[in-house]
Amino acid sequence: MDDSSDPRIETRAIHAGQEPEEETGALMTPIYANSTYEQDAPGDHRGYEYSRTGNPTRTALEENLASLEGGSYGRCFSSGMGSINTVLNLLESGDHVVTGDDVYGGTHRIFTQVYEKYDIEFDFVDTTDHDAVADAMRPETALLWVETPTNPLMRVNDIAALADIAHDNDALCAVDNTFATPYLQRPLEHGADIVSHSLTKYLGGHSDVVGGALVTDDEDLDEQFGFYQNSVGATPSPFDCFLVLRGTKTLPVRMDRHCDNARELAQWLDDHEAVDRVYYPGLDSHPQHDVAAAQMDDFGGMLSFEFDGTLEEASAVVSNTEVFTLAESLGGVESLIEQPAPMTHAAIPREERVAAGLTDSLIRVSVGIEHVDDQKADLQQAFDAALE
Repeated sequence: MDDSSDPRIETRAIHAGQEPEEETGALMTPIYANSTYEQDAPGDHRGYEYSRTGNPTRTALEENLASLEGGSYGRCFSSGMGSINTVLNLLESGDHVVTGDDVYGGTHRIFTQVYEKYDIEFDFVDTTDHDAVADAMRPETALLWVETPTNPLMRVNDIAALADIAHDNDALCAVDNTFATPYLQRPLEHGADIVSHSLTKYLGGHSDVVGGALVTDDEDLDEQFGFYQNSVGATPSPFDCFLVLRGTKTLPVRMDRHCDNARELAQWLDDHEAVDRVYYPGLDSHPQHDVAAAQMDDFGGMLSFEFDGTLEEASAVVSNTEVFTLAESLGGVESLIEQPAPMTHAAIPREERVAAGLTDSLIRVSVGIEHVDDQKADLQQAFDAALE
């Protein structure tokens, strides 16, 4: 598309990086299911030589995602963890990373159980406390890793303020934007250097693909990402890229319904006698509601709540739903429910989890696009079953 037309994100979601195929006019980006490409002479190829290095279907997706994030460069990976690992590939022995104390369990695991053994140190702090973040920075700090909203406590971090802290200390600021998606929040606009996504979630949107992505405006960073993408080899298949492209086309309409349902469900839970506390940035009572209102275009489809009961009773709630499926992951059209303590955040030692606010009775919900009244009724019957 002509960039001068400045199309809105709803239009770019459908068209950016994608044109009808020249030879046949096929509307959908073809799945280029090949591993290698003919060269006209040794080293004289037509832009592609080997599919780990580059693939036309992947290129279309990378351009699409870069456009949605308002970035110049995009790289795709075989999973969200593959994209996180690629950022960590930038680090060297002796480097230091500051990150949130309630990050996704898989992120915590790769930080502490994979990269710490390479003499890279990590400090986990409350990233909504800017003094704590600034105090944690050291001369050897190379990266500030931020989730917003965080997983699973739905804390909202001020990206601009945290990017300033990182840059004042000559560190990069990377933001995991999986929960918000570029439809609701674009971290590069607020000063972040790198945006990371699990494409498995909202961008794919249908619980049928696993993938990851990095977007940046920095050409040097993109070249490094491309080097590690090719050298390490955590690249997605052409079919996976096709599925995510199918998902990004409907991202805006899906996110509107996710947000509407989550907002109404959060208010219903907030008023419910069986619920101690609701974590959703769209509630006026949320500690960072004003930050979310200023930084996001809406409040997203994720929420967490503390059930008024024991770990076993909370487990009974998530085990007795019918509209909500007990499963890890999030961001699909169907509603999912899980209990972080024994599931997505089990890799974090209990004392660390509890200290960060991840209680045993915490329940995380990915609010799907079913009718919200059916969602409420399902949770109500699950509460009743758990408290019998």
